[in-house]
Amino acid sequence: MTPDGTRAQRRTIDRSIAHLAIPALGALIAEPLFLIVDSALVGHLGAVPLAGLAIASAVLQTAVGLMIFLAYATTPLVARSRGAGDLRGAVQFGVDGLWLALGIGIAVGAGLWLASGPIVAAFGASDDTARQALAYLTVSCLGIPAMLVVFAASGLLRGLQDTRTPLLVASVGFAVNALLNWWFIYGLGFGIAGSAWGTVLAQWAMVAVYLLVVVRHVRRAGAGLLPRREGLGRAGQSGGWLFVRTVGLRAALLATVFAAAGHGTAATAGYQVVFTIFSTAAFALDALAIAAQALIGDALGSGDASRARAIVRRSVFWGIGCGVVLGGALALASPVAGRVFTDDAAVLTILPAALVVLGVSLPLAGYVFVLDGVLMGAGDARYLAWTSLANLAVYLPVLWAITVLVPAGAGGLIALTAGFALVFMAARAATLGLRATGDRWVRLGI
Repeated sequence: MTPDGTRAQRRTIDRSIAHLAIPALGALIAEPLFLIVDSALVGHLGAVPLAGLAIASAVLQTAVGLMIFLAYATTPLVARSRGAGDLRGAVQFGVDGLWLALGIGIAVGAGLWLASGPIVAAFGASDDTARQALAYLTVSCLGIPAMLVVFAASGLLRGLQDTRTPLLVASVGFAVNALLNWWFIYGLGFGIAGSAWGTVLAQWAMVAVYLLVVVRHVRRAGAGLLPRREGLGRAGQSGGWLFVRTVGLRAALLATVFAAAGHGTAATAGYQVVFTIFSTAAFALDALAIAAQALIGDALGSGDASRARAIVRRSVFWGIGCGVVLGGALALASPVAGRVFTDDAAVLTILPAALVVLGVSLPLAGYVFVLDGVLMGAGDARYLAWTSLANLAVYLPVLWAITVLVPAGAGGLIALTAGFALVFMAARAATLGLRATGDRWVRLGI
């Protein structure tokens, strides 16, 4: 390709990335904003409710996060079919994913509700913190089926290269969630349980809107509203490997919360703030990963390997660049950012240095998230699964050393943040980068 042709291709890919990533950014930011609203409103109830929220949200996000494959497995299937010119098949894969999400959501919600007591007790927190965590978690189980259906519906629309509709739905859902949470917590005096009720109602409202959109696509494409055995099987096969991949990631997150709980209430509450901010930044960076996932699936489905490789290069460029911008902004805001979440003096004292460490790690996170999206879009789920477990094996000994050797307080929170955001993410960067530089992920056609 000539230099002019290369520049033209780069500009075209950049426009495609922006067209998908900018709306996806708004939709993805809305999800951690749900958690930010919960943390901010509950945090002003005191350190104990905030520590309870840290435990409950870790359990809830682990259970729900393990099912993120419902979006990640659906998007490449839809995108490949779309790239190959089969719009009916693409939409049908999305319908299959919705049914799979509903069934799994009902099972997971019921199972977590039954097991919530022993799970919370396993964290070893104080009785007051455990009661707060249990109050939030048991109510939130009612929203798990809704969350998983939202995952699958957004996966369908991303595969169709529509990220604007998820943005609209997420924005309205966030506004409704914020209003309901404030009303239930402070207006009705429900405490931490009110935050959970507000979020559950907002999630089911989002499901209703998504169903209207999906039915419209089904009618236009001539697809069916009932699931197919073939579609469920393909989504389940790919999703099974992505489930294993997510187990490794969520195990790392959950183990870090366990370690924080061992450092006391202030460290647990502080890590909740750190994790909330990391989640917000991570979802922002993941907008680029979603764009890469949809574009890679489309390019491979249409048989264009050279375009797929060009998408990787531009996505990595933007991922690292956005990580630098976000990390710098967080470092500058570190002295005051904690006040958004809590008034507790002990928590505010130990937060700033940990937030600087988190800011330094965000360019690395941008690289990791983009390559994760690239390999998902390529359907390289098996590799992602095995390397996720390998990365966990690298991280756990480091986390154990932090728990045993580092004292409680600011040093403990800094070490926990550095362990997850630098050590664990560096292991992921190494395994993802190794794969992306080769050709084994390039598989053309449906």
